[in-house]
Amino acid sequence: MNSFILFVVFACLITWGATALGASTIFLFKSINQKVNDGMLGFAAGVMISASFFSLIIPGLEFAKKYNPNINEMVIVAGGFICGALFLLILDGLTPHLHMFEKQPEGPKSNLKRSALLFLAITIHNIPEGLAVGVALGAYNVLGSSNPDLFNAALALTVGIAIQNFPEGAAVSFPMHREGLSKRKAFLFGQASAIVEPIGICLGILLINIVQPILPFALSFAAGAMIFVVIEELIPESQKGHNTNLATIFTVLGLVIMMILDNVLG
Repeated sequence: MNSFILFVVFACLITWGATALGASTIFLFKSINQKVNDGMLGFAAGVMISASFFSLIIPGLEFAKKYNPNINEMVIVAGGFICGALFLLILDGLTPHLHMFEKQPEGPKSNLKRSALLFLAITIHNIPEGLAVGVALGAYNVLGSSNPDLFNAALALTVGIAIQNFPEGAAVSFPMHREGLSKRKAFLFGQASAIVEPIGICLGILLINIVQPILPFALSFAAGAMIFVVIEELIPESQKGHNTNLATIFTVLGLVIMMILDNVLG
């Protein structure tokens, strides 16, 4: 089998599998400690912030110079970043969903149960993670022969997203169990929330293979979408459990670990 296809299969399995593994902790514990939950959310936020800048925006600036030498690279990257954030904002507004610790759902009115609304909230915000990995893989596929470092960069981003998917899986399954779902159903919903990541990976690869010059825009688009998730969901939710210092420390820890991972592998 082609080595790139194996890489894609690996990326799809590890990003989904890490979420499923995190969701499976519902079978080991009756509930999740609030401090642990806040720390995990903060850690996930730190990883996503670091990945957005070191794995997406900085490479995006470099590729912008190569593909669009007549346009200032900041214009392309800033435009992509803003469009990515706007995309998630619009998606949030069009989809009924419910954030953790909130009583009132957001988006259009619906008759969906709270558990389904929680599932939609996490699923929506997993989309940019899959897209980010897909774009990085697409860059490696089309430019790997001329830039071997792209393999390590794509690997670093894939592993980083997988690392933060573990706490996200737990952060989905436990609230769903509290909403009345059995542990089995809470696990199934938790792991299913990451199904959009392999889909996003494949879409990102396909997009870059079809239109290579949009690579810098696509990288910054994924970064903007991920930062939107961090600001709109992860950081606020990590701060609501009255463990603000702990959540902040784990945010910094996640950022540093992803920064080191990107430097070592990328």
